[in-house]
Amino acid sequence: MDLFEYQGKQFFAGFGIPVSAGDVVTTVDDAVAVAERIGNYPVVVKAQVQVGGRGKAGGIKLAADAAEVREHASNILGMDIKGHTVERLWIEEASDIAEEYYASFTLDRSAKQHLGMLSAQGGVEIEAVAERDPDAIAKIWIDPVDGLTEDVARTWVEAAALNPDATEGAVQILLKLYRAYVEGDADLVEINPLILKPTGEVHALDAKVTLDNNAAFRHEWDEYEATQERDEREEAAHAKGLQYVGLDGSVGIIANGAGLAMSTLDVVNQVGGSPANFLDIGGGANADVMAGALEVINNDPSVTAIFINIFGGITRGEEVANGIVEALGRVQINSPIVIRLDGTNAEEGRAILEPHLSDALQMQPTMLDAARTVVALAGAR
Repeated sequence: MDLFEYQGKQFFAGFGIPVSAGDVVTTVDDAVAVAERIGNYPVVVKAQVQVGGRGKAGGIKLAADAAEVREHASNILGMDIKGHTVERLWIEEASDIAEEYYASFTLDRSAKQHLGMLSAQGGVEIEAVAERDPDAIAKIWIDPVDGLTEDVARTWVEAAALNPDATEGAVQILLKLYRAYVEGDADLVEINPLILKPTGEVHALDAKVTLDNNAAFRHEWDEYEATQERDEREEAAHAKGLQYVGLDGSVGIIANGAGLAMSTLDVVNQVGGSPANFLDIGGGANADVMAGALEVINNDPSVTAIFINIFGGITRGEEVANGIVEALGRVQINSPIVIRLDGTNAEEGRAILEPHLSDALQMQPTMLDAARTVVALAGAR
């Protein structure tokens, strides 16, 4: 779940991270009212979209007075930024900037540890910094059991070669940012830029936050959920309780488990195909779940073949097979389907599917065989 900048700043503020005073608005008049309430010009008018490049697109403007706030708000509201329409603005007090830094925490799955990245080169995309000067990014790996200590944070700041005037403020913000990342159940927290003011204060000027949907039961995230940007496919999948991300390819993918779904995307790419989506049906593969998944994918006009990749664990193979057969009886499918079924009671499941196989419903013994078959079918249509 990706948050808008204003939501990220509200999220950070809840953990004591200093952010600029401001408010979110949806109309020009409200933008002017917020600026007047802040009462300290200049202010910044910032488009709220979940995509980078706002500044280059004209979505971030400095306003010296109420008239300029009105002008910029009128121009930015409704603007299209990389396919995202601006419906909200964040109006905040402008900040004096001496230096700009970068800071983030995310999960390094291969290392099974949290990864922290810190750089004295902030204000630009971290990918650009990594390409231009990899040594400019100081990285640390944090054991979740040990957490981030003040001593480690201080050593990290020194390794990143931040201005000594920023050391104390940066250390305290990094400790709070790590706490926000862990206690807030985030997949990513990023401040870019993290600024040093001429006064010596360190301050989060931007906020990028991705929350872990699986932790929603522990939090009150209804407000964040209500503002999620989804295309029609993603909205339909969300209504059915499916974990779905729309992509641009032609192979529709259904898998049980996020790891298997990601692996399925990878193997389809490896054999020359292009996934149309990520769809994780979770631990259940009954008829209702399978029918919902097939309906969402079937309604995507770019899909020309469907790959159902199921590894039975707690859910047994015969239950999966019965769910697929019943779902196919409910949904009129427009594209050929390739099934790979393995795991618990897979043989029983395959036996149930066998009488229903045809050119339009095929089954393969391995994930690689199934991927090659579905990609060939997708390319033939």
